[in-house]
Amino acid sequence: MPARPQKLAAFTTQAPPARILIVDDSVVARAVIGKMIESNPRFVVAGAVADAHAALDFLQRETVDVILLDIEMPGVDGLTALPDLLAGGRGARVIVVSSSCAEGAAATIQALTLGAADTLVKPGLGNLVGKFGDMLTEKIARLFDADDAGANRSLPAATAGAVSDFDIVAIGASTGGIHALSQMLRAVPPAFQAPMLITQHLPPSFMPYFAAQIAVLAGRPCEVAQEHLRIKPGRIVVAPGDAHLRCARYGDAVVVRLTNERVASGCLPSVDPMFASVAETFGTRALGVVLSGMGRDGAQGAAQLSHAGGALVVQDKASSVVWGMPGAVAQGGFAQAVLPPDEIGRLIAAGKRPQ
Repeated sequence: MPARPQKLAAFTTQAPPARILIVDDSVVARAVIGKMIESNPRFVVAGAVADAHAALDFLQRETVDVILLDIEMPGVDGLTALPDLLAGGRGARVIVVSSSCAEGAAATIQALTLGAADTLVKPGLGNLVGKFGDMLTEKIARLFDADDAGANRSLPAATAGAVSDFDIVAIGASTGGIHALSQMLRAVPPAFQAPMLITQHLPPSFMPYFAAQIAVLAGRPCEVAQEHLRIKPGRIVVAPGDAHLRCARYGDAVVVRLTNERVASGCLPSVDPMFASVAETFGTRALGVVLSGMGRDGAQGAAQLSHAGGALVVQDKASSVVWGMPGAVAQGGFAQAVLPPDEIGRLIAAGKRPQ
């Protein structure tokens, strides 16, 4: 699951309760989860249905903010239905709540790649209380800890500069970032040669499957970072989940350096050390990208990258599940462009600095 870089922002008393749709074939699970939701004044159960077809019918009539989706259901399973539910939800965020997520990272990464905002392991029916309820309501609440108060302010004009190629692309992401990555990477042709570094907030156990998924999406080799791994053209390196991904130059080679020091955001791995090392190693030849994610991880590193002459592009608010991370960079005045993921991919493919 994505890391928790920031504590929850308080809901304002003026905000209406978030409307939740529960999609689960178990009558007991729907009832218990419904009581958990209704016990919190910040949320209200808009509906509870037994399968994906019923959920799609409901969404044609009603608007909701969050969909809690099981995977193993009769008929159409949750992962198959996820893209249609996202479309039918018209902006609703989906949290996959399923016991399938306990079997390993595969179902989790697949759900996040398809566009789920988050996932949560659903315990057996006898344990649908206590800690599970706290985790569920916390995950829902985190989706609304999205934006800074000034998120709608217009950006300052981009700093003028000569068009220049870049030699590396460093990408930071958290909640909603895996889906954004999939959209972005599909727009970058496999022949693109600049290496890519990715720091995505995920636990270490998920990283091998995440790297495999990225390799398929990008059509190029992707490896989990190891100390002194050489960063080569045409390849992607992802942070290992329990260390910061840095780079350093040794003679003619650029290699991975892994560290685990505490950083201001509290994240491990953190985007800030990656951006800082890219700024030091590549300077004006670097492109930084910040995709959907909560909190401010990456903002400090973006400042260092910008001051070193590197370029920065962030995901736009409309396409982000959470605009915290890209919004912080944009509001800091460090982003030369604010774009949806597919357009970021086309910009990367062009190999030119954003203007």
